[in-house]
Amino acid sequence: MIKITNLTKKFGQFTAIDNLSFDISEGEVLGFLGPNGAGKSTTMKLITGFISPTAGTVTIDGHDISDEPIAAKSLMGYLPEGAPSYGDMTTWDFLAFVAQVRGFRGSEISRRVQQAIDEVELGSVSQQTIETLSKGFKRRVGLAQAIMHDPKVLILDEPTDGLDPNQKHHVRELIKNLARDKIVIISTHILEEVTAVCSRAIIISQGKIVADGTPAELEAKSKYHQAVSVRLTQDYDLEADLKDVPEVAAVEKDEENELTFTILTKEGKSIFAQVSEIAQSKQWPITEFHVSRGQLEDVFRTVTQLDAQPDSASGSQNQRGVE
Repeated sequence: MIKITNLTKKFGQFTAIDNLSFDISEGEVLGFLGPNGAGKSTTMKLITGFISPTAGTVTIDGHDISDEPIAAKSLMGYLPEGAPSYGDMTTWDFLAFVAQVRGFRGSEISRRVQQAIDEVELGSVSQQTIETLSKGFKRRVGLAQAIMHDPKVLILDEPTDGLDPNQKHHVRELIKNLARDKIVIISTHILEEVTAVCSRAIIISQGKIVADGTPAELEAKSKYHQAVSVRLTQDYDLEADLKDVPEVAAVEKDEENELTFTILTKEGKSIFAQVSEIAQSKQWPITEFHVSRGQLEDVFRTVTQLDAQPDSASGSQNQRGVE
């Protein structure tokens, strides 16, 4: 388990991380989200012991990262932002070097390197120098070194940055497989990555937690949760047919397609059956009709913009959920 208690980091008068507290259990894949400058990368660096906190503690499987850094760090694999490496080394030589640093010797080095190369599909570039690799391959080299020692905790800062769609899919599947007996923390700005991979998401803004829950729980806070999306073949006045339905909050027209509408519900109540019945009786010219489970992007925007308001500076919202 990772236990983070009252974690704070200040740079001079600027508070980058403001009294964070949360726990992460084995088997969880935590998506760590926030706008640029929210403190995501700083939090990753604090958890890994790369920088020291101003206040608060981080414990990894009972080991305090400040008091027992070697014991704590031996349990972690870390892919930092930018995936730094030695450009003049070949992929194989760099990973062999990392294996030695991790304490492996003899034939175990080759075995570990080959296993990591196979897992992230680096065989085609194993003898190329890292400086000649594409951004995507460099990212995969960084992931390979992070999983080299089969760590209990895997911390990934933007793991699919620079990867093409096929590579992203492969890395996401790899993360899901690795997470069966590990703790995985993913710092990302790609919201689709959270729904694709994560079992839990924390959103931070201005160094404070503003939302914490499963992707489904957060999506349920969206104004689009249980909304009905309708695409028509010709113009039609949906609002006139829906004005007497008390559960309908509003009807939004798509800005890019005037024949696409979103029917919003009050308090997340299900309106699909009612809307479907009206659509059939009034013979709406429908070409597409479905229910939305909610939009994580909508929740993200709402909680981070709310936290940016002047009245949130008092610090009273450090640990609030999505309202």
